[in-house]
Amino acid sequence: MSTSEARAAVEAAYRGERRRVLATLIRLLGGFEAAEEALQEAFAAATERWPREGVPANPYAWLVSAGRFRTIDRWRRQARLAAATTELAALADPAIEPALPEEIQDDELRLIFTCCHPALPPDAQIALTLREVAGLTTEEIARAYLTRPPIIGQRIVRAKARIRDEALPYEVPGRTELPSRLQSVLRVVYLVFNEGYSATAGPQLTRQDLCAEAIRLGRLLTALLPDAEAMGLLALMLLHESRRTARTDDAGDLILLEDQDRSLWDRAAIAEATSLIEQGFAQRRLGPYLLQAAIAATHAEAESVAGTDWNRIVGLYDLLLRLDPSPVGALNRAAAISQRDGAQAGLVAVEAALLDGALDGYPLAHAALADLHRRLGQDEAAAASYRRALDLTRQPAERRFLERQLQRLTPGEG
Repeated sequence: MSTSEARAAVEAAYRGERRRVLATLIRLLGGFEAAEEALQEAFAAATERWPREGVPANPYAWLVSAGRFRTIDRWRRQARLAAATTELAALADPAIEPALPEEIQDDELRLIFTCCHPALPPDAQIALTLREVAGLTTEEIARAYLTRPPIIGQRIVRAKARIRDEALPYEVPGRTELPSRLQSVLRVVYLVFNEGYSATAGPQLTRQDLCAEAIRLGRLLTALLPDAEAMGLLALMLLHESRRTARTDDAGDLILLEDQDRSLWDRAAIAEATSLIEQGFAQRRLGPYLLQAAIAATHAEAESVAGTDWNRIVGLYDLLLRLDPSPVGALNRAAAISQRDGAQAGLVAVEAALLDGALDGYPLAHAALADLHRRLGQDEAAAASYRRALDLTRQPAERRFLERQLQRLTPGEG
């Protein structure tokens, strides 16, 4: 095998297996720092050996073994661990693996529940899991939180320190504990999906690897615990993913919902999601994810934007905001009102959603405001809001869309 082919194989393994390898190493080595160092050593070993030995049939298993054994060899060389030779020898034996509960056979899912330990503050749980399981940067996590990267970095550092100092166990919660831990886990999975569905940065609008990872974890969750909210989240992600190929054109430019070719939507994914929603409603326990899935399904069932049941969507948003008030939810409801009742009513609703300042740093809020001003013929106000949205947007496809909208209003600029 040529060096370039081996390097390409290592890069592919890094993209495809890194998160799973890290999760397994955390379980086997008992901590974040050791596992992160082992991960780097494993890929360094792959870069050195794969050109000579060829790409292994199972890169994931090879990388886990390489990282594990290199770490143990290093521990053996350290004088402070000289007395632990027996324990290290047992850990190095490939025939000895920690027993896994039958309910969960996936290291990433087990790691999510570990990161979402109730001893950690909720924000720290989510930030840590997004960093360690999904591999998101602090900037990407900050976008999901609508906050600044240094705040996220501090949360992650404190969470790791607390796990280490309090010796929180790397274990799967018992079945009786799972429901109380589920909400944090669902939120983590959805934030992973959101970053994949609308990437913070990079040339592409979406990151299909993150969307696929979130959906995979969603399937594992519903198999583990067939809860209405777990079903709702999986349905919601499937419905969003069903529109992926219609969201951009051949040049990678954004296509709005009203302009999408609905024949490109994945009807099999929509049918699967609809079945999950029906199962969730049959449990007679409404939750935020199930309601958001019902909203997305209403869009998926319509033949066009004009033919959408906007009254139903506004009603579902009313229920959602009662259960789970949020600035983004209020903004989405306002957008639905603009479709049902007209641009002026929508403008009033969007301005109300922006009133407390919680969405000041959210570019989609300013883009929505700009669109309503444009529809009402208020070009100056629309241009100002488009500029504000541009100031806050780094994603190239989204920037190109906003720039085109602004150019139509101010053709003499630039």
